Amino acid sequence: MKLPKGTNLLDYVKKNKLKTVIAAKIGGRLVDLDTTLDSDKEVEFVDVNSDEGLEILRHSAAHIMAQAVQHVFGNAKFAIGPAIENGFYYDMDVGRTLTDDDLKRIEKEMKKIVGANYKFERQELPKEEALKFFKEKGDEYKVEILNDIEDDVVSLYRQGDFVDLCRGPHIPSTGYLKYFKLLNVAGAYFKGDENRPMLQRIYGTAFAAKDDLDKYLKFLEEVKKRDHRKLGKQLDLFSINDEVGPGLIIWHPKGAMLRYLIEEFERKEHLKRGYEFVKGPEILRTDLWKRSGHYDHYRENMYFTEIDGQSFGIKPMNCLGHIQVYKSKKRSYKELPKRYFELGVVHRHEKSGVLHGLLRVREFTQDDAHIFCRPDQLNNEIIGVLDFVQDVMGIFGFDYELEISTRPENSIGTDEQWDLATNALINALENTGRKYDINEGDGAFYGPKIDVKLKDAIGRKWQCATIQCDFTLPDRFNLTYVDEDGKEKQPVMVHRVILGSIERFIAILIENYEGSFPLWIAPVQARVIPVSVKHEEYAMNVCEDLKDKGFRVELEDRNETLGKKIRFAETDKVPYILVVGDKEVESKTVAVRKRREGDLGCMDIDAIVKKMNSEVEFRR
Repeated sequence: MKLPKGTNLLDYVKKNKLKTVIAAKIGGRLVDLDTTLDSDKEVEFVDVNSDEGLEILRHSAAHIMAQAVQHVFGNAKFAIGPAIENGFYYDMDVGRTLTDDDLKRIEKEMKKIVGANYKFERQELPKEEALKFFKEKGDEYKVEILNDIEDDVVSLYRQGDFVDLCRGPHIPSTGYLKYFKLLNVAGAYFKGDENRPMLQRIYGTAFAAKDDLDKYLKFLEEVKKRDHRKLGKQLDLFSINDEVGPGLIIWHPKGAMLRYLIEEFERKEHLKRGYEFVKGPEILRTDLWKRSGHYDHYRENMYFTEIDGQSFGIKPMNCLGHIQVYKSKKRSYKELPKRYFELGVVHRHEKSGVLHGLLRVREFTQDDAHIFCRPDQLNNEIIGVLDFVQDVMGIFGFDYELEISTRPENSIGTDEQWDLATNALINALENTGRKYDINEGDGAFYGPKIDVKLKDAIGRKWQCATIQCDFTLPDRFNLTYVDEDGKEKQPVMVHRVILGSIERFIAILIENYEGSFPLWIAPVQARVIPVSVKHEEYAMNVCEDLKDKGFRVELEDRNETLGKKIRFAETDKVPYILVVGDKEVESKTVAVRKRREGDLGCMDIDAIVKKMNSEVEFRR
């Protein structure tokens, strides 16, 4: 709407009872409501329930939290406090590690600040004055942030006795924040630099409505219940040991079995689709990484070592090894496409602050494949990978969305190569009627990609499969094939993963199934429980019989009551519990209890084998 010169936006909003408006946009730029128009202008009001409105609310909540910390601790120093998806955080130095009791004190103080309804006041001043202010305050983090700002004039915001460096905008006053909750505290390095002191990062969330906050907190409880780190320990799948090193996974027998089952499934699925197995070395000469562009564009994520005075890079991805397989002999157009597959172990230098269980690690295995094909085969190859993704995600029960990530600023190759690659991905999606979104500037440095974002049982989205189209590496490595006309031509290279990182995918599976894996990938499919010692011999015979028939079975031989033995199996989320007592020994049967279904009655061995085989066959 167009408003006249001299209009104060906050007065206008109050007069017209626009109760959910918290900011405005003028000429596409967000501004505080306490803005008076210096000329007639088109104004778009921002509702607190919109994405932009929630971001402003949460950013303001971070400032209110910082003010509360200042009240509680007095000597706090502040770094950055942004809004993030579903919440906010603030990095700060309070001189010690914060506890849950501290969070309760801070939250209580925030409620007082909200009740005081302090106005958010914007002040613009020369950068040098702002530097002087924060130096006198002793807040070296703000001073360093200011020194990184090129503008001569900066803005500060005050609410009550708290002043912070910020571009804004903010809610009109602290009283606008009604529904919020502090969640947890974690360590964080200033600017992500591990050589800097560890700061305290307080996370919180805020919503425009109480129902939305309650719903989100309930969702977080569900997330906590499904946390793969907690379940991984409970189910004895894996561990991470500081003596070994952060981001390095130690797989226990049950976790290693789960890995084996998934990897064996992948091998069979790739063989069915015409892939050939290859294996590249773990380290390659640094000269190769320079030639590929990884050294210039990715080396901060790589590890390097020196052998006999020569530099080697530990591989962060498998493409260069596969390129060497292709280059090992002259190729004819009749051979193409070549589809090379490797469950390849890779290493990436992730900063300690971002490591997270199996989801973000320093060593992991990719179900990596590279397809070398003629340009006329490219469309069908991309569609083939899309169909592969669809089949596999269907087996695991995941819905997913597709997104094309386009050329980033930090990239190699010509505009023509990128246009050809991007159009190839778009054409494959459109030829098959698949819907997709565009994610500008988030492609790999050597080519655009289709990202597959699967949705789990509680609605979270996870990045797993990718399909990358690449004209640049074949050019850099002089890859050729002899075409039908006898001339050498350049193939196209498709980089793709289906599950992505095996570690990451297992974390997603653990959380999606809440540790209750389908029978076909359950590390232990059944546990045989004897009622007492006198039933152990028969229980052992049942165990061995089922093992001979290909099932993963274990015997419960702890000296505990039957009730406790059953609870142990339920806690371990074993799909089938087979109880044997006097009746079962006499009738050569087992009493069957199935996870989530309860007591299924007595069955003979052939019947339980048939039932379990059916579930495995249909991957249930």
